[in-house]
Amino acid sequence: MADQFDLRAELTAYLDDPASVATQLDLSSASQKECDRYINTTIDTLSTSPEAIKNDEIFDALKALLKNFAALTPTQMSKIMDLIVSSLQSETQILASDIEQPDPDLLVLHRQICEMYAFLLQWVVIAADGAQAPRAAPARRGKTAKPKAAIEPTTWDSTSQVQAALDVVCRLLGLKLGRIWPTTSERDLFIGLFARPIWLLAESEQRMKVVALRMRMYKVLCISIKHYGQAFAAQTSIVQALQYFEHLSEHMAEFLQILAEQYDYPQLVEEVVRELSSKEFAAADTKGPKSVATFVVKLSELLPRSVLKQMTSLARQLDSEAYAARNGVIEVCGNLIAYMSQQEQSDQAENHKTQINGFFDVLEERFLDINPYCRSKVCQVYTRLCDLETKFPKRRQIVADLAVRSLEDKSSNVRRNAIKLLTKLLSTHPFGLMHGGQLTQKEWVARLEQVNAELTALEPPVGTPGLAEKAPSTEDVEDILDDATEASIMDVDMDDVGEETPSTPRKEAPARDEEATPKAQQPKEVDQESLMRLQLTKRYYTEALRFLESLHEGSKVVAQLLASKNKSEIIEAMDFFVVADAYKLETSKLGIRKMLHLIWTKGNSDEGKGVQSHLIECYRGLFFEAPDHLSPNDAANFVARNMMSLTYGATLAELTSLEQLLSTMMKEGDYISEHVVQKLWQVYGVQRKEISKSQRRGAIIVLGMLGLANPEVIVNELETLLRVGLGLLGRTDLALAKYSCIALQRIQPNRKATHGQPDRATVAKLPNDHTVFSRLYSIVMMSSRSKEWFGVAEQAINTIYLLAEHPDIICGEAIRQKTRAVFQRTAQYHAEDAMEVEDEEQETVADTEASQDQSSTGLAQLLFIVGHVAIKQIVHIEATEMEFKRRKANAAKKSAASPSKKGAPVEADELEAIGGTSEDDFTDAMAQIREHELLYGDKSLLARFGPVIADICQNNLVYKDKALQSAAALALAKLMCVSSEFCERHLPLLLTILERSHDPITRSNVVIALGDMTVCFNHLIDENTDFLYRRLNDRDPSVTKTCLMTLTFLILAGQIKVRGQLAGMAKCLENADKRIADLAKMFFTELATKDNAIYNGFTDIFSVLSADQEVSEDTFRRIIKFLMTFIEKEKHAKQLADKLVSRLPHCDSERAWNDVAYALSLLPHKNEDIQRTIAEGYKFAGVEA
Repeated sequence: MADQFDLRAELTAYLDDPASVATQLDLSSASQKECDRYINTTIDTLSTSPEAIKNDEIFDALKALLKNFAALTPTQMSKIMDLIVSSLQSETQILASDIEQPDPDLLVLHRQICEMYAFLLQWVVIAADGAQAPRAAPARRGKTAKPKAAIEPTTWDSTSQVQAALDVVCRLLGLKLGRIWPTTSERDLFIGLFARPIWLLAESEQRMKVVALRMRMYKVLCISIKHYGQAFAAQTSIVQALQYFEHLSEHMAEFLQILAEQYDYPQLVEEVVRELSSKEFAAADTKGPKSVATFVVKLSELLPRSVLKQMTSLARQLDSEAYAARNGVIEVCGNLIAYMSQQEQSDQAENHKTQINGFFDVLEERFLDINPYCRSKVCQVYTRLCDLETKFPKRRQIVADLAVRSLEDKSSNVRRNAIKLLTKLLSTHPFGLMHGGQLTQKEWVARLEQVNAELTALEPPVGTPGLAEKAPSTEDVEDILDDATEASIMDVDMDDVGEETPSTPRKEAPARDEEATPKAQQPKEVDQESLMRLQLTKRYYTEALRFLESLHEGSKVVAQLLASKNKSEIIEAMDFFVVADAYKLETSKLGIRKMLHLIWTKGNSDEGKGVQSHLIECYRGLFFEAPDHLSPNDAANFVARNMMSLTYGATLAELTSLEQLLSTMMKEGDYISEHVVQKLWQVYGVQRKEISKSQRRGAIIVLGMLGLANPEVIVNELETLLRVGLGLLGRTDLALAKYSCIALQRIQPNRKATHGQPDRATVAKLPNDHTVFSRLYSIVMMSSRSKEWFGVAEQAINTIYLLAEHPDIICGEAIRQKTRAVFQRTAQYHAEDAMEVEDEEQETVADTEASQDQSSTGLAQLLFIVGHVAIKQIVHIEATEMEFKRRKANAAKKSAASPSKKGAPVEADELEAIGGTSEDDFTDAMAQIREHELLYGDKSLLARFGPVIADICQNNLVYKDKALQSAAALALAKLMCVSSEFCERHLPLLLTILERSHDPITRSNVVIALGDMTVCFNHLIDENTDFLYRRLNDRDPSVTKTCLMTLTFLILAGQIKVRGQLAGMAKCLENADKRIADLAKMFFTELATKDNAIYNGFTDIFSVLSADQEVSEDTFRRIIKFLMTFIEKEKHAKQLADKLVSRLPHCDSERAWNDVAYALSLLPHKNEDIQRTIAEGYKFAGVEA
């Protein structure tokens, strides 16, 4: 009977299994029409009187329909839910009018009806939620494709009906239900019928996204907690929800905020935080700690005061094994600092100050957290705190030092966030109150020196009564400054300091000295105030300089991080230097220059392209965007001036990277306008004293770089280039002439820039009588004793071979003419020498030395021309061969495409005169010319110089001039690259020069030449590679670096085989020169990718280094530890361990045994036999010792 409805029993049966709820009616096999009939009958009955729910048939029919709810149609589901909600609403209205009635039987009746409807409402809400979409699995996040697929078969959305049901529940809970359910247990049981489905609804992430529904759920829960004592149940549900459902973290914080602020019930907030603080999370648990941390962080943003009360207990999570829990506390500390810093000054200001300092201490300690995610979180928290109006000057300096230290963290994520923090500290620095925001260290040092001088002038004389007693001490100033921790340092009296410039006391000093003694009392007071201001200003400058020192130290590390493998870290480093440049930090120039090399960053992914794009954007903002207030003409001048400044003091590597950057920007077309190009040509071409050499050079360097992308930039102003760079100005400024020659080469498009388009790869060569070549010829023939002549001559010859139709004719004539000039001058010198008289001996000696010097310089220049022409002639022959093959291939394609047109006219060319010549025949002909004609032909001009150059190199005691010997060695090396016969004949001589030359430049040139010969004539050099490896121990670091780079190329390219010489390369890992050490690390990193090369050579490296007495034990261990990182395969580790352990019985010294034992300790594979052998060896070594 419904009159005997037992809520507890029914609820127990439902919670065990809804299908087990007893019903007399079975609709499991009923048709849709039968279900419609029962639904309509029930609607008709309950719409007339809600009390009809007590009818057994009606209540049983509703339970049967709910048991079979999943099988109903959407329309039927909607009807049932509407029926229960509307009936409960009607019952609520009736109860509202009857609840004040004194009739107890009436209240009992209402109680039973309400319980029956509440039971049914719980059932239908949960059933509707299950029919619409399955509840979210614990920790489900991200894509919602599966729930969406579950919704698609049905068109019913119960959200609006659930909202209506919650509105009815709110009205019901608003009544004085204590009159109906007087006991707590009965009332809790009834209220739980409404709370339970709400918590189940909250498990659905999609449901919680509906704001209207979420607010109604919060309202029902808030009323039940506030008025019906459901706080403990809610606390349990919240804690469980946070552990299993990540999406509820922020929603629960929002719910507690509403409960605390709108319903004045903050107790639950504190209880929940207290319970969460006492939980222990395992390190492997990633779901629970993260959810709890998100909740606490959100709560600290919404209810900071409540969280602040529980920080003592919450701080226990700092010892949690789960890093996510520690992260949460770290972020809470930051939120609370932000909250308290924004509070108005009150009696609790001192307490807040203590709490803020405590939170800062916690954050500073977390910089040493064992987990990189926690260290990163601290940096992120401090980055947000920097945006606060309160600057916390003392803490900022500490944080700056910690951020600089974190730049060297082993985690790239920590380093990236440390760079962000340092950037934010720089952009929000508090030292802009007196002199603007610029941070040029020299200016701040000068200001501090000025203030110190003024303080010295204002100090009272020794023994002055009264004045010395009242002068503020350093401790007094410190106390005043300590009181301003929450504000800027200068907030103490900065208005006064700002009104009076530091020069004011200097003006008062004479008046003070001139005044009579009786009137000294008033100036004393003024002096005391001025002294206080100056001491504050001094402290201000001192703090600024400390901050600048930290930034300068950090800038050096950030510059190194530009070479990081992590792309996002590189981007942050670039942003740092952009901001540093805006604040005029001196070290920013170093970073901006180093950023240039990032233009070569490779990567098929978006990250690799992102670095290049970001670099271009950074340089665009720094150098290519003029201020808005400038006119177009002034803006073009501004950009042109910036572009030229990029070349000032740039190294060759920086100029190469700048060339790639500017050519890339020029290709994109939006960065460099035609107006800017015109301004650059004006600077280059206008002959005014105001234009310095560096500006003119910078202009042509930039124009040459732009011409790489667009040759028209040079072609359109060819006359200007010839008039200036290859004219009178070029003769007086050889560097200008060199860069003008480079710019002239841009007329011929770069093959790399036009690869895949062979027709565009070459343009028509210029005839030999063109004005360009007459100017270039005159530059080469120019007489000059400057070392810059060699660079000019090199580029002039390059230009001739690149642009001329027959460059060998022009250069041959240049060699003849230069030879005549040199030897005629020498003959003239000998003729004059024979006519000298003895009485002019002293004057003759000076003239003789000058003439000899001039003669040696001319001969050195001649040999340089010969050597470089020989190399360029080889390139010219190879280019001719490639051009022949290209044209032959094009002709074959055309004939294949139109076979009917036989005998079609073919392009007239000298190459086509060789009718029917095959590619192999042509290649053999070119090889014959190179091998036998260039240096041994009867008509060859170069053949005349081979014996001369060899003779000069052999007789270095006769030809003592250093420049001549260097030029001769270089020319000999270049000629040896032409012919294998010449190379084989003179190789011993070149190796002798390599071993005995005192000039590091000569030795470096020979090393590079040997590398080229290895590529050309591998069979000749392969047996003499030991001479190359010896240069790794050269006394000059530049030679060592050159040798290392050459060997790196040869080994990685497979040009030479490594036969135990890797130990010399490994020693470079510990070279004092960091550049050499970095190159060695790069070499081994690349070598490790090639067929187990390091594993194969490890034993040789180990043997050589262990036996080398010059290698200390610490150095040996660092090298072996680095190399061991490349032994990754378990098989290799096992085999290497066996090889090393077999050495232990044969060790003849304790050092040798220690070396083997240390190497074995680095290997992951160590079995019991190895451990036993090591133990025995150690005992033996100990006895021997």
